[in-house]
Amino acid sequence: MKHVVNLSEIATVALLAGTWLVVLAAAAAQGEAAEKRADTWHADPDLVRSLTKRRAGTLYDEAKVPDYTLPDPLAMADGTRVTDPKQWPARRAEILDLFRTHVYGRAPGRPEKMTFEVFDLADGALGGKAVRRQVAVRFTGTDDGPRMDLLVYLPAGAKGPVPAFLLLNFAGNHTVHADPGIRLSTSWMRNRSGVVDHRATEKTRGTAAKRFPIPLILARGYALATAYYGDIDPDHHDGFKNGVHGALDKGERDPDAWASIAAWAWGLARALDYLETDKSVDAKRVAVLGHSRLGKTALWAGARDERFAIVISNDSGCGGAALSRRAFGETVERINKSFPHWFCGNFKKYNSKEGDLPVDQHMLIALAAPRPVYVASADRDLWADPRGEFLSCKAADPVYRLLGTEGLPTDTMPPLDAPVMGRIGYHVRTGGHDLSEYDWRQYLDFADKHFGRTK
Repeated sequence: MKHVVNLSEIATVALLAGTWLVVLAAAAAQGEAAEKRADTWHADPDLVRSLTKRRAGTLYDEAKVPDYTLPDPLAMADGTRVTDPKQWPARRAEILDLFRTHVYGRAPGRPEKMTFEVFDLADGALGGKAVRRQVAVRFTGTDDGPRMDLLVYLPAGAKGPVPAFLLLNFAGNHTVHADPGIRLSTSWMRNRSGVVDHRATEKTRGTAAKRFPIPLILARGYALATAYYGDIDPDHHDGFKNGVHGALDKGERDPDAWASIAAWAWGLARALDYLETDKSVDAKRVAVLGHSRLGKTALWAGARDERFAIVISNDSGCGGAALSRRAFGETVERINKSFPHWFCGNFKKYNSKEGDLPVDQHMLIALAAPRPVYVASADRDLWADPRGEFLSCKAADPVYRLLGTEGLPTDTMPPLDAPVMGRIGYHVRTGGHDLSEYDWRQYLDFADKHFGRTK
């Protein structure tokens, strides 16, 4: 199999004797020889055959990945190339605007009238191991406007402000732990077990706890902050009349107007606005994390808001960490048809035309540079394209090297359950599409590494 590759995929910029030296490195898609190596991951052939048979027309065969050329993250719009760290902010601004125009859309800033109300403070939560806070974030400052409930757990007895993980959840704050003190969500949510007429019941309390190992997080000295993504924008398409769009949009929506992922990312920034006011939290050491569609959200939140100290994507796939041009697993056309409200209108122009996109997802990862970024994949989650997620990290590496950091410390996709952690971290773990305790342990280690903490 042959791939067309430009210098951005194979060049690593290194500092040598006060001058910048371009060093060729293998950052391109890997062929059959790499597939057969014992020290790299490859998809289970039986799984590939099964998925190919089950989902006709979906690409799961690595040998059939189309040829592609990635846009160079260091190539300025005027044709010049970034060779000095001082030039990066201008290039970063160009890339950010391209993603706003063609992928996620343009979100508003912080609302002037937004308010925070701490409606719950429990010093002896979780058997005395935690301090629990619940905060009503009223985006327009009024009771009848959209509101996000933020749940915060802090380690009991912490001396001074602590670092935190911030992430959105899929089914309400009350699902992340069986703690009866967590307010039951009253927002619209998808019907599932325990949800009646799109509203939560007590039967859903604690049902997502395995994705939130709160005792482990607290024991490692971190706070956890989470909010229900449906408080920001309900995850169904009604023409953007609900959630924050209905409250904040003015006039007709343009093709680059913000959609759901941009709204959820905007909500994460508003949660960070609150954490900056909480003296128990070290707001300069907040890691933003997300799984699946909320992994896409975390990457975009970290790209557009440089206050996030670490950015973490878990199984984010198409529109997240995976390269769109590979058209592997979920594609741009498939995601736009299944979830037309996630991305801005302009993104639909690239259905089956990924090569026409002026960006690809390695540039989204590069927008976080030089801040640490971690991307994680799952062995059985070929829909999210684990190899495409790794290659995206590798193609972002030249930007990190330009800025004088370690980047991703491997040229080859690591084997199963063998994390690599430079300034960019990556692992592919055993299992399927999920946020597991194994994932969390790597993220905690990664945060320790970059926050200068010990276990």
